[in-house]
Amino acid sequence: MTVADVRAMLAVCSERDLRTLLAELEADARAERARLESLMTLQRELHCRGLKLVAGVDEVGRGALAGPVTAAAVVLHPDTLIAGLDDSKRVPRERRPALALAIRADALAVCVADATPREIDALGIGAATRLAWRRAIEGLGVAVDHVLIDGNDAAVDHPATAVVGGDRKCACIAAASVVAKVHRDRMMAEELAPLYPAYGLEGNYGYGTPEHMAAIVEFGPSPVHRRSFAPCSEQGSLF
Repeated sequence: MTVADVRAMLAVCSERDLRTLLAELEADARAERARLESLMTLQRELHCRGLKLVAGVDEVGRGALAGPVTAAAVVLHPDTLIAGLDDSKRVPRERRPALALAIRADALAVCVADATPREIDALGIGAATRLAWRRAIEGLGVAVDHVLIDGNDAAVDHPATAVVGGDRKCACIAAASVVAKVHRDRMMAEELAPLYPAYGLEGNYGYGTPEHMAAIVEFGPSPVHRRSFAPCSEQGSLF
């Protein structure tokens, strides 16, 4: 519940209902703390093996038709618990910016990096994604001992572990997913959409919605579209 939800409930509570509500809120708080503690399990196991700095890495934009693939790397202290932290896809869009700010405030190090549409076309999406990972890790400004990466690929120049579903299982990966998502969404909406208004990038963030696909057919791909991705590869360009 939000603060506003709690205030609304308190305003109409009887004394008896208030005791029940407070008990429920206390139970919710315990459950949330237990969830956040569980997100630290894998990282703490690595620390117990003598590893000091562990980075979580995740990317966003892999399946988009336009814009970069964006990766974030985040280093958290093993005792850091960030309220509401979760996979970015499970965090309401309106709450993500505040959560990203909290992550940046509490993290030991954060870096966001992109691989451009042209790099995606030249290298392929898999290699371009790994390039964005490496840029994010190298940009942290600290020497990490181990990297936890969401998915089943851990091809980086550091000791690393791939964690399938890691953005739901591991705090530092979840943090990376939120930071990357907020960064890329803002770039698409505030930087690229005004330059190429025909494609609705402020709403689709480069993904293949029906309206976006129709705009590509009508206007052709823009310079920020991935020419190696259909239907962009099948269209001429206006630019």
